[in-house]
Amino acid sequence: MADTTGNPATGTGTATEPEPRKSSWKYIGPGIVVAATGVGAGDLVATLIAGSNFGYTLLWAAIIGCVVKISLAEAAGRWHLATGRTLFDGWASLGRWTTWFFVVYVVIWGFVYGAAAMSSSALPLQALFPDVFPADWSIKPWAVLCGVVGLAFVWFNKYEVFEKVMTVLVGVMFVVTVYLAIRVTPHLGDAFAGLLPVLPDEKDSVLNTLGLIGGVGGTITLAAYGYWVNAKGWTNTSWMKVMRLDNRVAYITTGVFVVAMLFVGAEMLHASHTSIASGDKGLVDLSKILEAQYGTATAKLFLVGFFATSFTSLIGVWHGVSIMFADFVERYRGARTSGAEVARGAREKGWPFRVYLLWLTFPPIVLLFQGQPFRLVILYGVLGAAFMPFLALTLVWLLNSARTPATWRNGWLSNGMLTIAGLLFVVLCVQQIWDTAWSDFF
Repeated sequence: MADTTGNPATGTGTATEPEPRKSSWKYIGPGIVVAATGVGAGDLVATLIAGSNFGYTLLWAAIIGCVVKISLAEAAGRWHLATGRTLFDGWASLGRWTTWFFVVYVVIWGFVYGAAAMSSSALPLQALFPDVFPADWSIKPWAVLCGVVGLAFVWFNKYEVFEKVMTVLVGVMFVVTVYLAIRVTPHLGDAFAGLLPVLPDEKDSVLNTLGLIGGVGGTITLAAYGYWVNAKGWTNTSWMKVMRLDNRVAYITTGVFVVAMLFVGAEMLHASHTSIASGDKGLVDLSKILEAQYGTATAKLFLVGFFATSFTSLIGVWHGVSIMFADFVERYRGARTSGAEVARGAREKGWPFRVYLLWLTFPPIVLLFQGQPFRLVILYGVLGAAFMPFLALTLVWLLNSARTPATWRNGWLSNGMLTIAGLLFVVLCVQQIWDTAWSDFF
């Protein structure tokens, strides 16, 4: 397998390193989890709208976005395996500022994201079962139910069961998105033309393109990948080839989702000049269009896929970000003495893990009924935009320093991809800050 660091072939590096394990499909798991968690309903809508607005013109941008995420997740996994330390350990070694950023981020982000994830999972359930709850209750009962079910599932199950359920839900997502892409009968000639890097002839086309590259599958769950790698039992460099195969499978899967939804947008919406709502509600709009053109069965199948997409993001964040929070608490308390990973064994069920699970579930329920505070939503947007450049640029720092064994430091390829990713996300972060209504905030 190619060395994605871009370093010359060096074997296993040192005599003390364990023999590398043969990469095999039977080991695949954490990559499926990170792909399922990172691609939410909002990401599919963004790709759908890109296809609606520009046809196949930005297909190349969607694919580049997947390649960028491969580099980020590979770097996070490589750090965990090469150093035996968690990513938060690495961040903390860069200075106290990283800890403050992480704490503020996970507290505010988790509060707002919890409500958003529950609402997203509730939308397809409300569309599938409109008569279960009174119409004037809207989606709130379904949202609360999704949050509580997600909490119970993660609370009582360890990583092995979590991974199996995520794999099943990814299978549902895969079947539904590929089926839709085939059903709309894509024009393959136009699709291949979309692989050429051409910008749409529209206002703000550069920013729209960068947003598509950076948006799909780009969340804190990329940072959680290393924790899931450890939870799988991969804890040293002998698993490096396996991790790289797993990571590539993850983002090839992501690429299939993205390309399939862009096909649907290009064929169903672009040609007919049909528009849908932005955000998760756009998928409900699409289900109505599918019902009109292809019948009730296709529309319901799509809603099942919509639910699988949303609920995998919910339970993925409930599990992965809770592990990261537990890592922060352990390090802050000085509880870890030997570099053992928090993602494994009893620590996965420790009180820090469960406290953050509760934080993701119950305080956001208040937002479902009272509406999201404007200032908090602004902070959520800005911190969310700042996290991805923070992740990319700190990985460049960590993986080029003495903190990483020489054999596993970045080569030219990884440095180039991570730097491009960092600059891309810096631009998107600046745009987010620029577009924020700060006058209303103060």
